[in-house]
Amino acid sequence: MRRARIAVSALFLTNGALFANILPRYPEIKSALGLDNVGYGLAIAAFPAGAIAAGLLAAVLIRRFGSAKIAVIGTVATGLGLLAAALAPSGILFALALLLGGASDAITDVAQNAHGLRVQRRFGRSIINSFHAIWSIGAVIGGGMAAAAIALQLPLGVHLGISTAVFATVAITALAFCLPGGDEEADAEATADPVELQAAVRRGITPRIVFAVIALTLIAMAGAIAEDAGNSWATLYLSESLGAAAAVAPLGFIALVGAQFIGRMLGDGMTDRFGQRAVARVGGLIATAGMTLALLFPSVPGTIAGFAAVGFGIATLIPAAMHAADELPGLRAGVGLTIVSWLLRLGFLLSPPFVGFIAENESLRAGLIVAPAAAFVAVLLAGVLEGRKPRG
Repeated sequence: MRRARIAVSALFLTNGALFANILPRYPEIKSALGLDNVGYGLAIAAFPAGAIAAGLLAAVLIRRFGSAKIAVIGTVATGLGLLAAALAPSGILFALALLLGGASDAITDVAQNAHGLRVQRRFGRSIINSFHAIWSIGAVIGGGMAAAAIALQLPLGVHLGISTAVFATVAITALAFCLPGGDEEADAEATADPVELQAAVRRGITPRIVFAVIALTLIAMAGAIAEDAGNSWATLYLSESLGAAAAVAPLGFIALVGAQFIGRMLGDGMTDRFGQRAVARVGGLIATAGMTLALLFPSVPGTIAGFAAVGFGIATLIPAAMHAADELPGLRAGVGLTIVSWLLRLGFLLSPPFVGFIAENESLRAGLIVAPAAAFVAVLLAGVLEGRKPRG
């Protein structure tokens, strides 16, 4: 079980590291392909678009081939998709490569979570949040690798080729230590396929459940939108708008994922003590206040701190929304989780073109207001989350 836990941790780490390796180099790609802010926003939206298109396919693949194998195959495919994006000679091919990478990433995400739940079942206690914290470590490692590659002026193809080879090797090695065989019960609890979703709708869902699903989806989307502000725009904003050096600009993204890791490591304990609702509200307020101040008084250090506040504040939003969705009465385990997990990617899809449009017509600084605004939406909707549990 310990080896399996380490193996799943390795899968989460590679998933975070692969995408983080290309994010800080987006400004370089944008410049090389001659994209304006709108075109850039539309191109990078292809990644979540691919994820939405393929998200519901994951359950079918997992049940046929097993969660561990699908997670590893998806990891390799994601790496190759991002390498193709780095080498793309045009904006259209860049977007197409991101579309394929996003589809692979979505399948990997569901599969590694499904296998993580299998391991958690063997342990008999909650360990799933630790896997998401490891994902954040991978993102910090990937962002650090990208910053080093920029400082060393390493060509994009060489840099992404190295990251793909390294993390694909890690994932393939981890497969040997994952749990053997399949665990249909755990996989069924983690995912629901389109047929099961249709059956849930036909059985009838009460207005109360519909409201809860919508509210939880919006909370998860708020976390996704705030996170995407750092993923897609932090490096560009620091370099182009605030004049940060090329090696310094990635620190906005690194600060976000680093603070997100700290928030997730503390998240379980804070949730047990104060409840999901209070943690989400306080976290949302931290993200709102931190990023608002950074935008009102722009500076390189202040902006990096602002993105760190966003990362820490939203750390528990998506896990809390997923957990609450999976516990909704009247829905089979996996149905609520699948719906929220699938729809939250709309935040990643809609945010880049929206920010790009504002940046093109006003300024990128104005566009980044979506981060504190989204965090504040989570504060307003946090009442749907679970409150503090009474001590036994």
